[in-house]
Amino acid sequence: MEYSRISHISFTSLREHKLRTFLTMLGVIFGVGAVIAMLSIGEGAKREALEQISILGINNIIINAVPPSDEMSSDQGLARSPGLSLADGYNIASFSDLVANVVPQRYEPIPRIYYGSQEAEVRVVATMPQFVKSSSIEVEFGRFITDSDIETFAQVCVLGSKAKRALFAFENALGKSIRIGDLNFTVVGIMADKYIARGKVEGFELKNFNEDVYIPYSTADKKLNRKFAGGTQITGGGRWLAISRTETGKFNTPEIDQLTVTVTDLKHVGTVTKLVERVLKRRHAGVEDYEIVVPESLLRQSQKTQRIFNIVMGTIAGISLLVGGIGIMNIMLASVLERTREIGIRRAIGATRADIMRQFLIEAVTICLIGCVVGLILGLTLARVIAFYADWPTVVSAYSIVLAVGVSASVGIVFGLYPARQAALLDPIEALRYE
Repeated sequence: MEYSRISHISFTSLREHKLRTFLTMLGVIFGVGAVIAMLSIGEGAKREALEQISILGINNIIINAVPPSDEMSSDQGLARSPGLSLADGYNIASFSDLVANVVPQRYEPIPRIYYGSQEAEVRVVATMPQFVKSSSIEVEFGRFITDSDIETFAQVCVLGSKAKRALFAFENALGKSIRIGDLNFTVVGIMADKYIARGKVEGFELKNFNEDVYIPYSTADKKLNRKFAGGTQITGGGRWLAISRTETGKFNTPEIDQLTVTVTDLKHVGTVTKLVERVLKRRHAGVEDYEIVVPESLLRQSQKTQRIFNIVMGTIAGISLLVGGIGIMNIMLASVLERTREIGIRRAIGATRADIMRQFLIEAVTICLIGCVVGLILGLTLARVIAFYADWPTVVSAYSIVLAVGVSASVGIVFGLYPARQAALLDPIEALRYE
């Protein structure tokens, strides 16, 4: 018998029992919807983590100044360690074969900046020209800080995109003067807008770089007030600063808040991390007043967590499809029993066992594929609803759609095969006698 004829018989049978067919599809619909929704959440979280870690720099090692532990916060402990300093960076930069550059950052205690009557809540960051090389943040308009700005203690600044919008809205900010603390700074650049997710990546808190305002490190050190025990003389630019310091007394405030170490090659990140740990442990006399963050390790941990999440969510969705498949088998077996006389008549007028088997397999696969289409629509809708109301990023990938369709077809074949075989093996004479 031709496939077109067999398919017509199968579709007619499904149409004659619409409610039963729909109820049979429900397991597949919810299973496929769950697969699409769960995988979209997982893919969205994965891409978001990749974007955030790429901002930190996959080749970077980030050293943050942190308060020392209680047992090290005594006068003796403070006297032993100067806190995170430029000299730390200078020592790390000496591994020139492994380290491309070392960039200091100092966060000034200035919560707001002003342009006329407008104000913006920002984070004022004193840094070096190499900052743009150590991250994926780019200058959209104008320029970044230069070596000349460092050498001349220039009162110039580069605004993050959010800070620019708060102060100037749609007005051109380049060349305008803004007030930072008690000083006027000329805007020489605007950073490109960068999407920053809220929260943390594997426990590391992400900062909104769009709110930052960048000024030359030397200008901040010379002209902005920051309590630091000891004197610092800064000269030159280039890959690092030439530094000489006079250290006296206790160190209650670290000289800088962050060092970003850019490694020449990703394969050397582990080696450089160990070197950094040794340098800092020696220079800080064992006082743990710093924290080392390795974005590459964060990425590996994030990927591991994501794999576990996908396995758990995939298992839950797979169970839904399994239940749907069992439902299909149950209904198809009932259908075989109900249509026993019909099968006997068809065998009597020339249908082969293969024809009967194909008919029931086509019915089972059709139920699954139609359920898959409805499930896809449900899954896509769920992904959008979750993204809108829960503010979670969701990404529906082609892989998840192909997987859902493939699994649905497989469920139809696997769970429809046994009922189809049972129908095909029925004895025609006994089937005709069945009431």
